[in-house]
Amino acid sequence: MTGAADFIVVGAGSAGCIAAAELIRRATGSVLLLEAGPTDNSPLVKMPFGLVWMMGNARRDWCYKSAPQQHLGGRQLNVTRGRMVGGSSSINSMVWFRGRKDDFDNWQVPGWSWADVAPAFEAVEAKLTPSRMEGAHPLSEALHSLFPAHGTSPPSPEYESAGVFAFNMVAGRRRSAADGFIKPVPPGLTLVTGQEIDRVIFKGDTACGVRLSDGTELRAHKGVVLSAGAIGSPSILMRSGIGPKADLAGMGINVRHDAEEVGANLHDHPAAGLHFVGPGSGYGLTLSQLPGWALALFQYLSTRRGRFTSPTVEGGGFFNARGRDAVPDVQIHFIPIMRGWEGKRYVYGSGYFADVCVCRPKSRGALRLTSRDPQSAPEIDLGLFNDPSDLDTLVAGLVRLRSLMEQADFDDHRAREAFPGPAVQTDDALRAHVRDCGATAYHPVGTLRMGKGNAPVTPRLSVSGAKGLWVADASVMPAVTSANTNAPSMMIGYRAGEMISEDCA
Repeated sequence: MTGAADFIVVGAGSAGCIAAAELIRRATGSVLLLEAGPTDNSPLVKMPFGLVWMMGNARRDWCYKSAPQQHLGGRQLNVTRGRMVGGSSSINSMVWFRGRKDDFDNWQVPGWSWADVAPAFEAVEAKLTPSRMEGAHPLSEALHSLFPAHGTSPPSPEYESAGVFAFNMVAGRRRSAADGFIKPVPPGLTLVTGQEIDRVIFKGDTACGVRLSDGTELRAHKGVVLSAGAIGSPSILMRSGIGPKADLAGMGINVRHDAEEVGANLHDHPAAGLHFVGPGSGYGLTLSQLPGWALALFQYLSTRRGRFTSPTVEGGGFFNARGRDAVPDVQIHFIPIMRGWEGKRYVYGSGYFADVCVCRPKSRGALRLTSRDPQSAPEIDLGLFNDPSDLDTLVAGLVRLRSLMEQADFDDHRAREAFPGPAVQTDDALRAHVRDCGATAYHPVGTLRMGKGNAPVTPRLSVSGAKGLWVADASVMPAVTSANTNAPSMMIGYRAGEMISEDCA
């Protein structure tokens, strides 16, 4: 492994791959791209349905757990994060949404309005070519009947709409940030896997490299870019001495810069769903479907078609939880596959699942170190429902979701609601359902928000209180976007390449 480069990018994930590629393309200097996990060279990574086996796989998923959530009866939730080349874009369901235009305008951060970020989205999409899924299940195709005025185009968070989603898949295969931007690896970029970062090292107040968990030190002539995600980047920064003074000093970490907001503002899209079960409905493990599953792998390998091209989440929509106007405040994720609700991985039967998640949650949590050891997971308090209005919106969304599922033109594929079941009708009963079964959409953001004043990161993505140190990932979002966050994370990586190249020219 080379011991030095002009730039070190920490994390070959959704944003990191693109930031590194853009630094190379713009001739800013050599780049060493470090990834803690393995390569993405696995058939299960490339096969869309393979995410069923990738999520929870400790080799390719960080397998984080949240802190006990006060408003969920003390339950700990899975916090799935990709741990391989491509990051979460190599393990997610590939749903592609930019978000709403006013998501970015509402950030009120110079350089990050919709007009500023739209060209970056276009540049990323030119490489990844996301498009509406082909070969979706008839149940997923029927979702457009919920809001037929918008036809069969992919839905949009800008207005009430439903249907089959757009995905970053090409010819039945996943197309991650790594696939689109660093394959083949461009000259001047060195990709190294299996390297976990302890901390950033400094010369004075300037970042000059990183220290690996095994003690190896690597040098960066121009600077370091943290792209380890909303969990990893603030953890590295705090181990490097930048964070809340009292917390760091209590762990024996030399405080380089007292930054109270590092790790704060953690939030995610809270979600809860409905399970439907019935013969002839969705995919599942039944005697009648065994031949289909037996042929599915052969069909996928020979034609890149069939049920193994399903990313599980095939469609959904956006609607107003209370139905009072046309401005969506919740999102549906629809899975035309039988899912158990008792914690079992495999269950008998056929069915489908639809959840509803809050687009713009107000609740906030925080991330804190539990140890200065880089191999110790941090405390991840998502703070779900700390603001009770989020729970109000989610419950209202569940009520309307039920109504929409009854209206959908599912024909012979319609199934009955099996859980929580029609007996769970009152708001109090639905609140209990959320408390017992609610989770998130795996979209953690915000732990290194960018902005002015006391924000940990400036609008130019540099870390406050340091030189030659930038952040490029979902941690910099002041507020989560109104839909799935993978596309915005890639946009942030692209903007990072732009800004760092300009500032280092």
